[in-house]
Amino acid sequence: MADPKGFLTTGREVARTRPAEERVKDWNEVYVPGSLLPIISKQAGRCMDCGIPFCHNGCPLGNLIPEWNDYAYREDWTAASERLHATNNFPEFTGRLCPAPCESACVLAINQPAVTIKNVEVSIIDKAWDSGDVTPQPPERLSGKTVAVIGSGPAGLAAAQQLTRAGHTVAVYERADRIGGLLRYGIPEFKMEKSHINRRIEQMRAEGTKFRTEIEIGRDIDAAKLRKRYDAVVIAAGATVSRDLPVPGRELNGVHFAMEYLPLSNKVQEGDLTVSPISAEGKHVVVIGGGDTGADCVGTAHRQGAASVTQLEIMPKPGEERAAHQPWPTFPMLYKVTSAHEEGGERVYSVSTTHFEGDEDGNVQFLHLIEVEFKGGKLEQKPGTERKIPAQLVTLAMGFTGTDQENGLVEQFGLELDERGNIARDADFATNVPGVYVAGDAGRGQSLIVWAIAEGRSAARGVDRMLTGASDLPAPIHPTDRALTV
Repeated sequence: MADPKGFLTTGREVARTRPAEERVKDWNEVYVPGSLLPIISKQAGRCMDCGIPFCHNGCPLGNLIPEWNDYAYREDWTAASERLHATNNFPEFTGRLCPAPCESACVLAINQPAVTIKNVEVSIIDKAWDSGDVTPQPPERLSGKTVAVIGSGPAGLAAAQQLTRAGHTVAVYERADRIGGLLRYGIPEFKMEKSHINRRIEQMRAEGTKFRTEIEIGRDIDAAKLRKRYDAVVIAAGATVSRDLPVPGRELNGVHFAMEYLPLSNKVQEGDLTVSPISAEGKHVVVIGGGDTGADCVGTAHRQGAASVTQLEIMPKPGEERAAHQPWPTFPMLYKVTSAHEEGGERVYSVSTTHFEGDEDGNVQFLHLIEVEFKGGKLEQKPGTERKIPAQLVTLAMGFTGTDQENGLVEQFGLELDERGNIARDADFATNVPGVYVAGDAGRGQSLIVWAIAEGRSAARGVDRMLTGASDLPAPIHPTDRALTV
């Protein structure tokens, strides 16, 4: 145990963010550089090393949280990094992007603020990179087996790294021009600078993983031919079909999916573009969708110089305290103020968009909405609450409905889908096609980055066992596992 009295003597203290008026002028990460290290050892000492650490249940990776908290408290950063990497290929990603269900399940959170698990995690991995503790781990011998991984998001990268280290020759196919999937082009730079992806990719290259960009399986390469070329295939193509809003005026210029809007700002940061073709500069921006992707749109619009930013959510405003029907250790729906919300804008709850209104040139100018409420489990509009708000740029951030079926991948492989439209798989993450496996959102549906990494690791074990007859690779989850709920 770290500090036996730490949870009694030390209060919760989190990473400091730069002033909002300063950070909206650039695209750097919002946190004050180096602000965690002076406080993080004491924060790690708040961990009680519980007899039953429920943080393990909250985290699908099964992260050994009490163990690396103890090492961080003692400032044994090398040992902390080893324990962290024992269950997580990419803690620098989860430490920045995961909503931390482990903290919701922290035993201390029953009646006190939870241990800052996420901050401890990112401190350990950043220290490990700075000190040279993160090095390539190439296999001692090659198996002679080949694996293709389709998609380079967190699930695909995790599967690829695990299988490469197991001795297989792995090639990752990515349809975009750079590796990273939604980590690269869905997450804004201010949430995670892409240098974190780049150095992890270089580690994977040094281990032997091959990367093939600007190749879309199904369009550029027939999926059936790819299957014949490799001993196994892992589909980690994500759930990339955005949920649409079929209301009058949807066709107007200026109404875009979030995943049409966000990647362009990232391409500006990569140096591919001088200015984004879809910019919020000087415009009244409306973001439809109250989740993390919506918040990413809000923060991006601030940095592009929007005249105003309004975020709409069809659900009621969540409470600030854990509701009785969402007891510990479940992940509660709470009112969350992200760094993007700290920077300004208005958030409107319990409203539904009825239609868009444009000008004579076909450009969106207004969004018409109406207040809604749930009655008897059904969503009903409240008469007399209609109004319109200025909207010269609208982003649809309402989630995703499944993997892309228009590019031919599903049809060419001959894959079966489950009742939710995801690619069906068995207990080993294998599809109905021999030698073809699926990991991440393509099989699970839209989920969190921590679940994607867990899926990639688990699918890698299934592939390794099929190729060699046995596997020592860990499988932290089963395909049917879900987040801890009531």
